[in-house]
Amino acid sequence: MASPLILTDIYIYPIKSLGGVRVDRALVEPQGLQYDRRWLLVDETGTFLTQRVFPQMALLQVQLLPTGLLVTHKQQVAESLFISFDSQNYLNTPLTVTIWDDTVAVVEVSYEANAWFSRLLRINCCLVFMPPEAHRPVEPDFAQNHEPVSFADAFPYLLIGQESLNDLNTRLPEPVPMNRFRPNLVFSGGEPFTEDSWQEFKIGNQNFAAVKPCARCVLTTVNQDTAQKGTEPLRTLATYRTINKKVLFGQNVLPRSGDLLLQTGNPISVLTYR
Repeated sequence: MASPLILTDIYIYPIKSLGGVRVDRALVEPQGLQYDRRWLLVDETGTFLTQRVFPQMALLQVQLLPTGLLVTHKQQVAESLFISFDSQNYLNTPLTVTIWDDTVAVVEVSYEANAWFSRLLRINCCLVFMPPEAHRPVEPDFAQNHEPVSFADAFPYLLIGQESLNDLNTRLPEPVPMNRFRPNLVFSGGEPFTEDSWQEFKIGNQNFAAVKPCARCVLTTVNQDTAQKGTEPLRTLATYRTINKKVLFGQNVLPRSGDLLLQTGNPISVLTYR
């Protein structure tokens, strides 16, 4: 008998490409989990920054506090920065930033945040926030109802089965943790890559649709504890998970509705398959 499908981990990445936060519960919103990738670091041209080019971003860890975010450095424990959730405290100057092919209207957080990140990352950069009224659409070929997305690469949710990572780790010289792949939702049960076959599914009372496999990039080769780049796990993944010249791992997901609470331990039921 197949083991039941259970939501085991929920991850939020408040500031894109910085360390993520594991939580036991999170609110489903149309553009992603509450607080997920609503903040973004950009360079002097307004172009987004990620670990693909700046792996040192992995050394900055975010914590969720009741009233805001606390950012710390994994190796320089004296360094910390608090960012309030109250965007009324942010700078009033409106900006536009570029993330992939999208231009998004944002607000600048603070001069203090800009200076702190510029110093720690050794890049002249600016921290911006996506206000609730901003609308960045998901890829139109995969949208089902003009869904929005935060500063995530392309879709509001990423789902990965623990068995898929376990399968990969049996093939690697050294196993890698799930944080290399930056999922929002991790589940136990089923066969490796069972999520590839899902179409409509439910976690607890929340309905989702899996719309596109996730193509992986060099960010997966950055050690999240040391910021060192290597070749794995991307090199091994490419040997057995390449389709149309893209290395696939995990499923991009859209919510069918919002404002419901997900909790670890929620059962998962697959409603339809591809």
